[in-house]
Amino acid sequence: MKLLKAIIGLALLTLPVQAQKSYKYRVTFKDKANTEYSVDRPQEFLSMRAIERRNRQQLPIDSTDLPVSGTYLETVEKIGAPVVATSKWNNTALVTLNDTLLAERLKALPFVVSARKVWTEPDSIPPRNASRKEEVKNAVELGSLYYGPAFRQIAIHGGDSLHTAGFMGMGMQVAVIDAGFYNADEISLFDQMQLLGTRDFVNPQSDIYAENSHGMKVLSCMAANIPNVFVGTAPGASYWLLRSEDADSEQPVEEDYWIAAMEFADSVGVDVVNTSLGYYAFDDEADNYRYRDLDGHGSLMSHTASMAADKGMVVVCSAGNSGSGQWKKITPPGDAEHVLTVGALHHDLSNAEFSSVGNTVDGRVKPDVMAVGVSSVVAGTSGSVSRANGTSFASPTLCGVVACFWQACPWLTAKEVVKAVQQSGDRMDCPDNIYGYGVPNLWKAYKEQWRNRQLSGQSDVK
Repeated sequence: MKLLKAIIGLALLTLPVQAQKSYKYRVTFKDKANTEYSVDRPQEFLSMRAIERRNRQQLPIDSTDLPVSGTYLETVEKIGAPVVATSKWNNTALVTLNDTLLAERLKALPFVVSARKVWTEPDSIPPRNASRKEEVKNAVELGSLYYGPAFRQIAIHGGDSLHTAGFMGMGMQVAVIDAGFYNADEISLFDQMQLLGTRDFVNPQSDIYAENSHGMKVLSCMAANIPNVFVGTAPGASYWLLRSEDADSEQPVEEDYWIAAMEFADSVGVDVVNTSLGYYAFDDEADNYRYRDLDGHGSLMSHTASMAADKGMVVVCSAGNSGSGQWKKITPPGDAEHVLTVGALHHDLSNAEFSSVGNTVDGRVKPDVMAVGVSSVVAGTSGSVSRANGTSFASPTLCGVVACFWQACPWLTAKEVVKAVQQSGDRMDCPDNIYGYGVPNLWKAYKEQWRNRQLSGQSDVK
């Protein structure tokens, strides 16, 4: 019997040990009690540029701007739930757990409203390309047009006229929240780009330039700057590159990462945000959104985007590529209030079949406007000029022109910028759920703002 027990014990010792899975939970707090911060001392949690942006638009700094209670975070961490990220606007914390039973202890805390699982560690994560830089050849050809093959996608919005007038985005800060910026650090099309910094909210230890190429292509629509090869819509702007999309799985935690990126953009003083991301279906179908959720607040991501204009930022986002599928509708955060949701066009200005449609469940016009998203000119991973399809590229193309327009009209608030863009659409008089307000002409919008400024007796217009 002793020999048998010994054999069984030895066998158990030789069995492979399964790695313990990790989970992430979104913890929502009841209040911000015991906070060490005050709205009277905003410089402790907002940059001077962010404060000045608020002041310029006469926007208040309120309790939603106060960081999450440090006391609450300390208590959560003592339970064994390290904090990964927080959202002051939503009063939440993203925490990591190695035991789901700890979630019940979190829920039992008197200051906690809820604790929802938003991520389960995938069984495997593909390795990144360690030799990615070898792909970059930077083989480009000079053409006869200043914008290269991108002229059409810029000119339909009057972007070329804004540039000629000297408005190329100088002084404007643009945040690109995306999935990664593969090889953007090696591609010569970005050599002239004014980079303010990078942040990875999915994995702070990762190389943001070794992740997905989607964000790099999105960025190129605005920031590419080699005349007669490829010039984007805002070559004079400054850029923050922020990663929130985890391409290794599709789980609600990506909304938490995105919110952290958005709040970071606000805190450093960003003016305009482009996000070519959207979520309605997840790996776990129980997490999926429904049509009834498209009210601008049903998704936490949409709710946060709806708050951005109240903080003084213009958010430009893609409508989604589900127009020819079962879902068909815009994808959150495209249903958010006071954001510019952009659908995709062919170069002949007919709508792309894949471009998601509106309206929102509460009857707001969506998408707001349209831009070229079929055969859009983008940078390729090798550094050459390439083409791609998707509302993902319609959004940044317009976003760059919006940044130039706001540079030209700095007296406007974020919400006034959104309204001006809508009103410059070629379908302003008859918006629908496919084209929205149509194709905006921001040179036209600038001239209209100039006329209004003159009529009001203002003289500070360039």
